[in-house]
Amino acid sequence: MPDSTTLQSQYAAQIQSDLDGNVAEREHISAQISALQEQLTTLENNHALLASMQQAVGGPAAPAARKASSKKAAAASATRIPQARSARKSAGRAAEKQAAPAARTSKAAGATKAGTKAGKAAKSGKASSATPTTLRDLVAAHLAQSGEPRSAAEITAGLTEAHPDRTIAGTVVRNTLENLVAKGEAQRTRQNRSVFYTAPDATAAATSTGSADADVKKEADAVTPAATN
Repeated sequence: MPDSTTLQSQYAAQIQSDLDGNVAEREHISAQISALQEQLTTLENNHALLASMQQAVGGPAAPAARKASSKKAAAASATRIPQARSARKSAGRAAEKQAAPAARTSKAAGATKAGTKAGKAAKSGKASSATPTTLRDLVAAHLAQSGEPRSAAEITAGLTEAHPDRTIAGTVVRNTLENLVAKGEAQRTRQNRSVFYTAPDATAAATSTGSADADVKKEADAVTPAATN
């Protein structure tokens, strides 16, 4: 028969193995919760952007039933989340509070830099406009500044790099571009299987203006001999 020391060692090893398995399972569940929380945050941001775009284009408001369904789904999801999520959420809020002063400082620096650029543009005779705040304004400004055809993915990457404090989804940018095209505020071209967008072409307007000036000049030349006679 095994002695008591051997049995104690076996029990200790089994308990340690169970503890290790418990810790691993907890870490796995915590990682899943974090991933779900990030997905939920992204969906909420996209929903807010889509709602603002819907208001901008004058679309109908979201049905009350859809809102109620979303609230019920959120409540059911909240009841299934363990207490570990609450602790992680509290830690995230504390980190956000600590990062808030730095974010405000960064935004203030960005606003100062934008104001300096606007002042230089005004001194050089360029027309200045208000800093775009909506995604529609950001996309239109990006097209105007690029001066060359850009795909929806390239525009999304450029806006994300220029505005790291905003969550910009590629599908939302593509819908915004299509709305701009529908209203004549952007142009769409297709190359092979790729679609590119540009700002409204000013060449046609310049040609039209030049033709009108030429017509006026011809009329003036025709009237001048008659007046001389």
